[in-house]
Amino acid sequence: MIRTYETGATILRVVLGATFFIHGAAKFQGDIANTVGFFESLGLPGFTAYLVALIELIGGLAMVLGVGTRVVSILFAIILAVAILKVKLAGGFLGNGQMAGYELDIALLAMSIYLALANKSLFALENVLFQSKNA
Repeated sequence: MIRTYETGATILRVVLGATFFIHGAAKFQGDIANTVGFFESLGLPGFTAYLVALIELIGGLAMVLGVGTRVVSILFAIILAVAILKVKLAGGFLGNGQMAGYELDIALLAMSIYLALANKSLFALENVLFQSKNA
């Protein structure tokens, strides 16, 4: 029997994963040096731009496939929390005309936290790979 929460978790997992995958790919398709410069302007080491882009790209794909959902969700939550605190908070919830607000980041953060805590979702490879013999 398919439970409603599993269907909802699947939708959240696929949408969140696709969103991060696209953002990670965009960082590598564009000039990643710009992202490195932006991170350095925030007082973060430049290599963290590559780390974040890799987590977004590989983690996004893993999330869509349903592999390592909890771990990837926690990594996404950390990225989002840092982005909100270091960049977006100053612009306000809806932004200030010069920078975007953090309303979408809060929604993605909530999705990440839910998936980190959720039991399972449908069509996830981890359901097959780590299937319990007692289940």
